[in-house]
Amino acid sequence: MIRFVRLVALVCVLGGSVSAQPLSNPKHSDPRDPFFPIQHWLPTPGVYRTASGAPGPFYWQQRADYEIDVTLNDVDHSIKGECRITYHNVSPDTLTYIWVQLDQNRFRNDSAAITTQTAPSLSGRTPFSSVQTMLAQEAFDGGYKIESVSEIKAGGKSRSRTAEPTPLTYMVADTMMRVDLQTPLAPGESTTIAIAYHYNIIDAKMIRARGGYEHFKEDDNAIYEISQWFPRVAAYTDYTGWQHDQFLGAGEFTLELGDYRVSITVPDDMVVTGTGTLSNPEAVLKKEWIERLDSIHENNKPTFIVTPEEAKANETAKSGKSKGKKRTSSKSSASDATKTWVFTADNVRDFAWAASRKFIWDAMPVKVGDRTVTAMSFYPNEAEPLWSQYSTESIAHTLEVYGRYTFDYPYDVAISVNGPVYGMEYPMICFNGPRPEDDGTYSKATKYGLISVIIHEVGHNFFPMIVNSDERQWTWMDEGLNTFLQYLAEQEWEEDYPSSRGPAEKIVPYMRGGNQRPIMTGSDEILQFGNNGYAKPAAALNILRETVLGRERFDFAFREYCRRWKFKRPTPADFFRTMEDASGTNLDWFWRGWFYSTEHVDIAIDSVELFVIDSGDPDEAHERKRREDDMREETPTDERNHGLRRRIEWQPGLKDFYNSPEYDEDKVEESDRKTYQKFLDRLDEEQRALLQRTTQFYVIKFLNKGGLVMPIPLRVYYADNTQEQMMLPAEIWRKNSKEIKKLLLTEKEIVRLEIDPKREIADTNTANNHWPPKLEPTRFQLFKDEKKKNEMQKARGDEDESDDDSDEEDSDKDSSDKKSTEKETAKNPNGKEAAERGTAPKPSDIGEDAESAKPKPNRKRKPTAKETNEGKAE
Repeated sequence: MIRFVRLVALVCVLGGSVSAQPLSNPKHSDPRDPFFPIQHWLPTPGVYRTASGAPGPFYWQQRADYEIDVTLNDVDHSIKGECRITYHNVSPDTLTYIWVQLDQNRFRNDSAAITTQTAPSLSGRTPFSSVQTMLAQEAFDGGYKIESVSEIKAGGKSRSRTAEPTPLTYMVADTMMRVDLQTPLAPGESTTIAIAYHYNIIDAKMIRARGGYEHFKEDDNAIYEISQWFPRVAAYTDYTGWQHDQFLGAGEFTLELGDYRVSITVPDDMVVTGTGTLSNPEAVLKKEWIERLDSIHENNKPTFIVTPEEAKANETAKSGKSKGKKRTSSKSSASDATKTWVFTADNVRDFAWAASRKFIWDAMPVKVGDRTVTAMSFYPNEAEPLWSQYSTESIAHTLEVYGRYTFDYPYDVAISVNGPVYGMEYPMICFNGPRPEDDGTYSKATKYGLISVIIHEVGHNFFPMIVNSDERQWTWMDEGLNTFLQYLAEQEWEEDYPSSRGPAEKIVPYMRGGNQRPIMTGSDEILQFGNNGYAKPAAALNILRETVLGRERFDFAFREYCRRWKFKRPTPADFFRTMEDASGTNLDWFWRGWFYSTEHVDIAIDSVELFVIDSGDPDEAHERKRREDDMREETPTDERNHGLRRRIEWQPGLKDFYNSPEYDEDKVEESDRKTYQKFLDRLDEEQRALLQRTTQFYVIKFLNKGGLVMPIPLRVYYADNTQEQMMLPAEIWRKNSKEIKKLLLTEKEIVRLEIDPKREIADTNTANNHWPPKLEPTRFQLFKDEKKKNEMQKARGDEDESDDDSDEEDSDKDSSDKKSTEKETAKNPNGKEAAERGTAPKPSDIGEDAESAKPKPNRKRKPTAKETNEGKAE
């Protein structure tokens, strides 16, 4: 139902604008009707999901528990494991098969993700890295190698218990695998499926990915950030059945919650971190590390568990052992000593982990409600001194701020890891990329880029890890909501924090531009992914909070949504309905404009008229006309006709009564006064007083040029140098969304009007926001023409007259090009926007290639505010 509605809305938008109602109304001047209810676009409420936006009395959600044993091969960079999935059928349906996600198949060269990639631009100059990426993808042997699939029957009313696995038939369809059950799985029953597999880990510095490894040539070590590394059950829901859309890169994941027990075998000198709690610390951690970890509660700042010196010694020792050894065989890895790290995690929807010899490890306690959460960071010495100062503190800050707007963080740990992936999130753990320069210095953009990406990725624990939305269909439900809260958290970090997304004015360039689809578009069909899925919904929610509802109503409704859908799977309709239900406000016009259309805000002042009360007194009218006549300037003709000889002057017989002094065309007759007095006699005292009022009636005509109806913030400036701020609600457009007139009554003279002076509604054209019109200058620059030497002059050694200047210009241009590349890369740091396309890295895309994304210092000058603002995480 939801998918059908989404496609209908998209077709309407692509054909023009979203249809306002099922049948057009040709007899109304505004047939689009942005206030027509959107209920016909939303799924019909029922016992699973109510009309209030809350889960219904028979809401259900499938569950999958995992037990996984996996081994990391550090020689050939591969994973080998067995995943045992206990699937609980909580639905009212009997299932004959189960769909499983095989996300690593996205890196097979015959995958839909790769075969549907369009060609990059190869004209002009092309970076080496772009071609290297293309060739690496072509040569990479990616994807799962499934060794076996079997069923281990578990508890159930009609199922016998057996320890013997039974082979199952299965079918792989690109990134999805259908596992056919021997016997149908009835409601209330469970079964266990065991899948043995292996795959090659991708070089995430060469090919963009949400996980992979980064190799350090200097010490022959690697950082592994391992994600989408085991077959994961696809979601089965009440609104779409099996969510088995192929993984094309942009549309993320829709997963079931469950309990995990994961055993990770790695070389014994590696440090491992992952989702959940380490169950066997005594077996894998050094004694001093355990002691330090136990003592962190004595401090309110990060404490080293593995110190930088210990991490350096660990990576150096490994490098020494590798000298002279040719590491090409997997047997050499098998003969090395290993350790198995065991993690458990309850009620999570996914599991990710990281491993390296290079890891520094720090931790600090964070008070969350009546519990204490351990915030931890893992990073190499290459990330210092930036990471030890900001990473774990950023985690703590996120948990504290997000908790106030949503709910208390429910898990025991929250982890940030530095590696090749610029920004990607998983339950309790996230991967973040910014690092300082080799000399330890870093730019302002790098500093705030790190803080922001950690806030963003840790924030994803709330959306979608706990409020478990469907990322494969609706990117905005996790990215947009999370970016909105990221902005609130950034502003609580420090005053004037350079946030790049959130405020209404930040989304104006995108809203003004083209090549757009509505927010309510499938993840893989989105255009301008970052602006559409992150920035626009974040700005919309900020406007809804600050301008439409106000903080009190918005915050209550938003918390109610989070509380209702904690550990459940909401749809857009559940969010829309909850926000309206808890705030007591009909917001159909808002969802329609911001989420279902590509219209923009452009409200203009078209005209202003002034009306005053006419008392009807004939003497007063006569005097007013006389003053007006006295003040009226003569026309050029009248001026030039002064002294003109007129016939009536030299032919006196032509004059009569109408030319005599006794005749006054505007003379007030006594009869006029008597008529007026009779009028007054019929009035009561209050009515007579009303005739004497000097109230001024201003009629302001507003035009909606952008199409998106919004409240009108209006500032009124008076002749006595005072001003007044007004807010005209969006409902003022309800009878005509194209143009409306508003009456203002005042005893003071209005000298100026301004729409949206505080830049709160994302108005895309401020030039028409003023009355009287305000001239806004466009600046241009001057330059000097310079004569260049011709080729013959150059051949004999002549130098250009402007050689010195041109060298400086070239240097400045190189610096400018570099800064432009850095800004574009920092602007889109989250790997999800790159959609793991595997194409040549481009600065304009979001990449998970940390090195290309890492901002470079600019030692020539201080970064501008604009440059700084664009260095934030997606």
